Amino acid sequence: MQREDIRARYERASQWPLIVIAVLFVVAYAWRVLQPDVPGWARTALLVVTVAVWPVFLVDYVVRLVLAERRWHFVRRNWVDGLAVLLPLLRPLRIISLVRVARVLDRRLTVSLHGRVAYYVTSISALVVFMASLAVYDAERDAPDAVITSYGDAVWWGLTTITTVGYGDEYPVTSEGRVVAALLMVGGIALLGVVTAAVASWFVGRVADAAQAKDDADEAALRAQLADLTDEVRRLRADLGGQPAGELRPTGSGSAPSGAGPGTPPRQQ
Repeated sequence: MQREDIRARYERASQWPLIVIAVLFVVAYAWRVLQPDVPGWARTALLVVTVAVWPVFLVDYVVRLVLAERRWHFVRRNWVDGLAVLLPLLRPLRIISLVRVARVLDRRLTVSLHGRVAYYVTSISALVVFMASLAVYDAERDAPDAVITSYGDAVWWGLTTITTVGYGDEYPVTSEGRVVAALLMVGGIALLGVVTAAVASWFVGRVADAAQAKDDADEAALRAQLADLTDEVRRLRADLGGQPAGELRPTGSGSAPSGAGPGTPPRQQ
């Protein structure tokens, strides 16, 4: 069995466990950020969960890399996964772990274009805004002269940033918050580009389908007309006594039969 087949089987077998672990990471990280006054034991447990996710993703990445036939191609194609396992402890870059969650969910994605559009618009956008808002709120809430002082403000900032609107009423003032903002801006531009291209392809596909349907309808109409003409010819042959069309002879003042001249006497009956 080839390594690519083994890797495909491994990804199918590991996708649901990884999804569960990724969801646990998101829940633990969000809990720590949104409720910082939890008891010490609970905060320690949440920290353990967020830290323990990293070696799981690291092992998953290494296994897939080892099983890949073209490893450099795998690294270039999955560079986001590499960043997620190489930079897990930098607080501003924890948003990359969310992208790793999205990549795990992408294994369950349908291969159709419409499915990809719906997936990127709903799942990826919501998850990126959610985690970016958590990261920037975690970095900004205790900073002097901070503008983003609540999670609601952080969500509003995330929505205006990822859509490239940028009202400017909410903005980060810390270095960590600005790193998150830069990542979100780049991700927003890339996401909108993917969605725009997918929607444009969808419209082109609809136009092509409509043109193909019209061609099929015209061909069906032509076939129907040919069938009607064929039936008409058959009825005419039947009215003439079933005589083949090639042996029909004109009546009246038409040409004489082949081989007959002007002085040829009429054939005896």
